[in-house]
Amino acid sequence: MPRSAELVHAVIKAYDVRGVVGEQIDVDFVRDVGGAFARLVRDGGAERVTVGHDMRASSPELSRAFAEGVTAQGLDVVMIGLASTDQLYFASGRFDCPGAMFTASHNPAKYNGIKLCRAGAKPVGQDSGLATITAEVIDGVPGYDGARGTITEQDVLADYAQFVRDLVDTSQLRPLVAAVDAGNGMGGHTVPAVFEPMTVGVRPLYFELDGTFPNHEANPLEPANLVDLQKFVLDTGADIGLAFDGDADRCFVVDERGEPVSPSAITALVAERELGKEPGATVIHNLITSRAVPELVEKLGGTPVRTRVGHSFIKALMADTGAIFGGEHSAHYYFRDFWGADSGMLAALHVLAALGGQERPLSELMKQYEVYAASGEINSTVVDAPGRTDAVLDAFASRTDSVDRLDGVTVSLGDAAWFNIRASNTEPLLRLNVEARTASEVDALVTEILDIVRA
Repeated sequence: MPRSAELVHAVIKAYDVRGVVGEQIDVDFVRDVGGAFARLVRDGGAERVTVGHDMRASSPELSRAFAEGVTAQGLDVVMIGLASTDQLYFASGRFDCPGAMFTASHNPAKYNGIKLCRAGAKPVGQDSGLATITAEVIDGVPGYDGARGTITEQDVLADYAQFVRDLVDTSQLRPLVAAVDAGNGMGGHTVPAVFEPMTVGVRPLYFELDGTFPNHEANPLEPANLVDLQKFVLDTGADIGLAFDGDADRCFVVDERGEPVSPSAITALVAERELGKEPGATVIHNLITSRAVPELVEKLGGTPVRTRVGHSFIKALMADTGAIFGGEHSAHYYFRDFWGADSGMLAALHVLAALGGQERPLSELMKQYEVYAASGEINSTVVDAPGRTDAVLDAFASRTDSVDRLDGVTVSLGDAAWFNIRASNTEPLLRLNVEARTASEVDALVTEILDIVRA
């Protein structure tokens, strides 16, 4: 059935499918997306697709409709049921088949979406398939004359848990206590399975799967959503706090004082551990990540490679360069040993291994990786994002050392200070990140820039 091009382009974005259920996404729409995706991967030789879903109320029905679209094109479907996104990537890698994960990640309850990958968890973005899917959904998905595929179910949670534990040696950990905020998302499903055999005492917070997010939004990138975990760490006397987003592909860290640890510092820590396994390897970092990351990688003899923001872009670059690891400012962490895909769980295990392998508290351990002060990502809702960006550039023209347009606009100001402004690919937002040598410098820059952006 042909569909409105405006609607389809609004929902099928740069590297995933995402929209409001009932208004932009329904069973008919995702059935067509499933059919178009099946045609895309069938032409590449695929014979089956694996499908998982998060805890949102709409996810089971939508994932089933997608599976119907796939089987109508002659491909089989393996339904893995409730899953984190990295659990779906595991299934795609283990089964060596394309995959679809039904989730809207950290977005509010009214949203849902699909993250698509080819066999071995290889990304599907606009340039690698989403544009083709968009065109077919707009024009109507052609029929298929062959036999319909089958739908089977398979639970992979235990296999996934064993696989990620095998990638990080946690056998020599001193006893640790970890406070974990699952945000009513899929961390409540995966954390018990992964942590159960380990010498880590888990103090659970909001582990009940609930796609209405009754306690707080499952987006730990927003400081307000970390407040409960910060208090919980102090109340429980935990050694570390871990916060997962809705589909648990991202993990944020809080130290024993209840203070957030920047994802850039986690990127540096994991990069050091991975380079210890393979000296001289390539490490990917996106352009919002602290400049402390490439500086550390170079110091350790590795090769840092800078890329734009977005999981499909960084995954493609991981494959092209053979990078051992990649990290983003948003707490997405990518591992070559995990088919180049991102896994918040693997990042958490690396941090636990580093912490539990020595005696210092986490705050002391992380000091070596927290070289610069940073604002974190600050979002502003604006009507004219290009106009506001130009106004900022004009205001800083006399102080600018260089301007980089790899993704949005990155402005270097000298003496390690820089900022980036970029429009979101998934929401009507303008995102700001600032880094400098001191917190006072960062605060001053943030105030000046936001006064212009929000004028």
